Amino acid sequence: MKTVLITGCSSGYGLEIARHFHAQGWSVVATMRTPREDVLPRSERMRVLRLDVTRPDTFAAALAESGPLDALVNNAGIGVVGAFEATSMDLAREVFETNTFGVMALTQAVIPQLRERRAGVIVNVTSSVTLARMPLAAVYTASKAAIEGFSGSLAFELASFGVQVKLVEPGYAPTTRFASNGGARMAGLVPPTYAPFAEPIFAAFATPTQVTTEADVADAVWRAVHDTTGQLRFPAGADAVALAQAR
Repeated sequence: MKTVLITGCSSGYGLEIARHFHAQGWSVVATMRTPREDVLPRSERMRVLRLDVTRPDTFAAALAESGPLDALVNNAGIGVVGAFEATSMDLAREVFETNTFGVMALTQAVIPQLRERRAGVIVNVTSSVTLARMPLAAVYTASKAAIEGFSGSLAFELASFGVQVKLVEPGYAPTTRFASNGGARMAGLVPPTYAPFAEPIFAAFATPTQVTTEADVADAVWRAVHDTTGQLRFPAGADAVALAQAR
């Protein structure tokens, strides 16, 4: 039986990815900053563990309890939308600590066991903001674009050890808690000077023509983990697929 460790499983993509892999017969290690077992199926193949990607001191215990891994899915992330001028460097660093450095740190902690076994897959969940220019998303885009570059380079390093690295690029998913989770963080990031520019953008977000669902992302991660073609990028959701095809 294969085992996958997934970060950020309390809601949204991570929750659905965990459910999907469990339904397909995998053993799932669903990690969260604050563990909640009530959101996932109770099963011998489902373990809910505490892991905060910004706290490397939480890695060792979680990895020890997880046992040998066949796949790591770096899904945990935070969002921020607003004018870059109004975004403090402290906030920018907070976003990078989770979206960029957290992914890199956990990946580095898992690589040795995959390399030694010469098998395994690392899937990094980024965003469709890396597929096309998006307004009011400079810091968020930068944090995700860094992981795109990181993953492409890492894929070369690990290929000789039989370890694959993949990218899943979700589109806009209004059914997730992206906006509500980042509400306090994003307060005041659209000052009055930027209001005329921002208002039509937010109006368009309210009535999207194409969106991404949590199931789209879970399916893309599943395909990425099982891919044997060498494909690096897996856009997830109708809008992300359209952006990828337009590049």
